[in-house]
Amino acid sequence: MIQDPFFYLVAIPAVLIVGISKGGLGGGLGLIAVPLMALAVPPTTAAAIMLPILCLMDLVGLWKFRGLGDKSSLKVLLPAALVGIIIGALTFRYLSDDHIRLIVGTIAILFTLNYYLRRRSRETRDPDPVRGSFWGSLAGFTSFSVHAGGAPLNIYLLPLRLEKSSYIGTTIVFFAAVNYIKLVPYSLLGQFNSGLLLTSGALAVLAPVGVLSGAWLQRRINEKLFYHLCYSFLLLAGLKLYYDAFSH
Repeated sequence: MIQDPFFYLVAIPAVLIVGISKGGLGGGLGLIAVPLMALAVPPTTAAAIMLPILCLMDLVGLWKFRGLGDKSSLKVLLPAALVGIIIGALTFRYLSDDHIRLIVGTIAILFTLNYYLRRRSRETRDPDPVRGSFWGSLAGFTSFSVHAGGAPLNIYLLPLRLEKSSYIGTTIVFFAAVNYIKLVPYSLLGQFNSGLLLTSGALAVLAPVGVLSGAWLQRRINEKLFYHLCYSFLLLAGLKLYYDAFSH
């Protein structure tokens, strides 16, 4: 089990923020966990620790939003995501920790810049199996590597203008399926060991706390302030990962 106090200094808020986002303040901030933890441990280790915790959080979401996913979108996205997961698993051995730091840092920085610079688009698109397959596979790949599939998925889903509960249900079903599928290649690749699983278990007690806190805070906190703080931390983490990758 990891003993480094600095690891828990970054891991505890990371898990809580992900739980809060899944509890009602938007799932996109799930990206923040690996960059924050990667300040203390290699990104591959951070991803392995987070996966069982994400699976636990997904169970809560599946129960809360059961039956609300858009089946036509999921029929396109999930097979494509499986392809992306397989590609991620096959290329895993060829990526060093510094490569992963650059990937995570790039995603973190671009995701943050997109949040601050984007204009709210009114564009509406019809479902498209080709686009859905592309973005679904990319979401599967980035989710396998660093649990960062939210951005590619949203690029496809948001222009569909699904009803809010349908959109939330679709994202929850998508990531629950993807996360549980990822358990297989993570195990086969030796990503899990007893120490990491004990660390996941210790942090997992925060999963329901985060999710329930998100549901409670949804109507009580200034959502804009919450997002500004979280994305600021994400940007700093991304820049630090870039520095670490190039300084080795």
